Amino acid sequence: MSESCNMSCSTCSVECEERQEPKHDFTEHPHELSKIKKVIGVVSGKGGVGKSLVTSLLAVSMARKGYETAILDADVTGPSIPKSFGITTKADANELGIFPVKSKMGTKIMSINLLLANDTDPVVWRGPMIAGAVKQFWTDVIWGDVDYMFIDMPPGTGDVSLTVFQSLKVDGIVVVTSPQELVSMIVSKAVKMAEMMNVPVLGLIENMSYFKCDSCGKSHAIFGESHIEKVAKDHNVKVLGKLPIDPRLATACDRGAIELFDGEWLDETAEMLEEVGL
Repeated sequence: MSESCNMSCSTCSVECEERQEPKHDFTEHPHELSKIKKVIGVVSGKGGVGKSLVTSLLAVSMARKGYETAILDADVTGPSIPKSFGITTKADANELGIFPVKSKMGTKIMSINLLLANDTDPVVWRGPMIAGAVKQFWTDVIWGDVDYMFIDMPPGTGDVSLTVFQSLKVDGIVVVTSPQELVSMIVSKAVKMAEMMNVPVLGLIENMSYFKCDSCGKSHAIFGESHIEKVAKDHNVKVLGKLPIDPRLATACDRGAIELFDGEWLDETAEMLEEVGL
């Protein structure tokens, strides 16, 4: 250390043992009227694996346990959360901020579809603008008291995922997969991104895992045998649950009645979130 050191490493060119590189913190604070205890991201490396379904079911499971839950729909170009919950009203706002819309059971939801004039209006934005909108869902929305917030992430590892991991205080992620073998590569990408961003991976949930026949009572692997146990072992993470192909579940989502559907597939996941304080 130089005798004339003023402890301002960012403006000093001298290389010394005590030199410290400036640390960049991109974390954004939520709205001042929001108190969010835990934030869980629901991610997938590709689309069409049921990420929004898992997000909805996890929020419903925790709400049934008596917790205040919320969903931040970060899939701006393909929002589906309001439809699953049967929400048709739009979000209100005043000089303080934007108010999320509450579902019938009280889950607070914010999605781009709650701000558009028509649900079918496309969002034709470039990546940075989409990422900025997601950040505003965190900073400008008055969430109030929330025990568990679930973030429905868009597929892949692009701008929005990077924004969420850098700007929001994410306590952990759940990775959603399907049985196809190619998914192991996709899961690896999602897990490695989380590791790069120092976000804990809570575990894997396999959707469309099997179909149980009402006539014979047997389970059939429609999309091939599951590889989730091997994938979980390769990445040293847990298998949190397996969701079947169930037409009743699809019907519940189409009718906006996801909160009325009675399924126990994610009960163990909900208990895990409760036990570890997540």
